[in-house]
Amino acid sequence: MLEFIRRLVKPRYNTLNYLEIKADRLLANYAYLQSLQPEAEIFPVLKSNAYGHGLKEACLILNSSKAKMVAVDSYPEAQIVYRYFRGKVLILGEMPLRAYDYCRLERTEFVVYNSATLKYLARFGRKARVHLFVNSGMNREGLQDMSAFIASHKEYLDRVQVSGLCSHLASAEENSPLNSRQETVFRDSLNALRQAGFFPRWVHLGNSAAIFTMDDKLLTAFRAGLSFYGYSPFADDPDGNREAAAKASRLRPALEAYSQLVAVQELKAGESVSYNESYRAPSDTRIGVIPFGYFEGLDRRLSNQAKFLVRTKDENFWSVVAGRICMNLACLDLDSHAASIGDLVQIVSARTEDPNSITNLAHLSATIPYEVLVRFQANIRRKIV
Repeated sequence: MLEFIRRLVKPRYNTLNYLEIKADRLLANYAYLQSLQPEAEIFPVLKSNAYGHGLKEACLILNSSKAKMVAVDSYPEAQIVYRYFRGKVLILGEMPLRAYDYCRLERTEFVVYNSATLKYLARFGRKARVHLFVNSGMNREGLQDMSAFIASHKEYLDRVQVSGLCSHLASAEENSPLNSRQETVFRDSLNALRQAGFFPRWVHLGNSAAIFTMDDKLLTAFRAGLSFYGYSPFADDPDGNREAAAKASRLRPALEAYSQLVAVQELKAGESVSYNESYRAPSDTRIGVIPFGYFEGLDRRLSNQAKFLVRTKDENFWSVVAGRICMNLACLDLDSHAASIGDLVQIVSARTEDPNSITNLAHLSATIPYEVLVRFQANIRRKIV
């Protein structure tokens, strides 16, 4: 009661920058992905602050879904899941061994990449649920030979619950022969486990792209990362797999980013703005300033390129970034529009066709949507809408 009263009387701090997270779109993406693999479970991947969407916010939204388990990278992320999500959590990343002591074993499952982690988890007995990660061909990490690993670690495997077998496709969004080679290694590893008396419940090789391309009844789960947030994994090469790209086009982005004008400056023709004089006004113009720079998540390569939507009481118009993006500020060429301090600026649109969609901003930055999304600082306010 005291906390409730405190919130009522405490002045509310409204930040100039915020992200809107559209709950209905995340839930619709999840349901659609699940419909594509009805015999398997979809594990939403919430690592890296839920791909910039906010780990807490994503957990709260997923409580309205049928998701049984979400995946994160580490114990600090798992702590947030424990608090805000009703289901279980799969920790994908490798951690300091002592970190396993702090995890809630009844709600947590662990991906195991090496013998040291397995031996440490064996101390917890059957309370420890592990997903063995086999190196099927991506060659970053994982167990090289499942049969050999079982033979040399049988006593430790018997002391834990082998609840999963997993790996990761290196080129799932492409028509690559590596995909079939990885599937073969993965199947052989599963057979080796079964022959040794281990029957994992969760068998997962597929990522976002694989949800659209794989039809393997051996797989009982898929890890949905980029697709869960509404972005097609085939966007860079839609002709590579047209059928899958067409299916993925039904996904809907769930994130929009906003700021406000905090200054308006008059610029005469020939005058420059921001660092290094990279922008000079071709004619008299007005410059608007937003408190959103590369610290907040705007790639500096968007300087003099990106377009953001300015919303005034009378009109909406597109405004190009003028000059170098700064650490905490960016300047916009307002031209002759009557924008003023306090007007809203849409930095990211959830409409894929807009110039300021995540996909288009990624192209302008010569990078991928993943990087654009995860760069949004965790301290920016997220609003579930």
